[in-house]
Amino acid sequence: MSRPSPSPTDEQDLPHERVRFAHNAEEQLAKLLDFYGVAWEYEPRTFELDHGDDGQVTRAFTPDFYLPAHDLYIEVTTLRQELVTKKNGKLRRLRELHPDVHVKILYQRDYLGLIAKYGLAEPQQWEAS
Repeated sequence: MSRPSPSPTDEQDLPHERVRFAHNAEEQLAKLLDFYGVAWEYEPRTFELDHGDDGQVTRAFTPDFYLPAHDLYIEVTTLRQELVTKKNGKLRRLRELHPDVHVKILYQRDYLGLIAKYGLAEPQQWEAS
């Protein structure tokens, strides 16, 4: 679903307010993108990575955001290390199958840096969510 850039007069209905995010970190990133007028889409595409003998999908990857103006997908990862490792594996497989698809993983340290730099929230606020 495309998210238009907010207009200065439409502060009441920003794109991030129309989406139910899976994690607070995703919502904070959406707020940052809205603030800077960067158009984004939330989980617009799922990439099938592996299939079983019966043809059923056994592994897939749905990046959190797509930035159409930059032709870039962003995956926010602020969770447990085993989940980070799993996502890194999916990203490697995605790059094997679709070398033309550009994906950036935003790791916890990257996310913390953005939050601190732009003053969106104190780190304790998102760690608890």
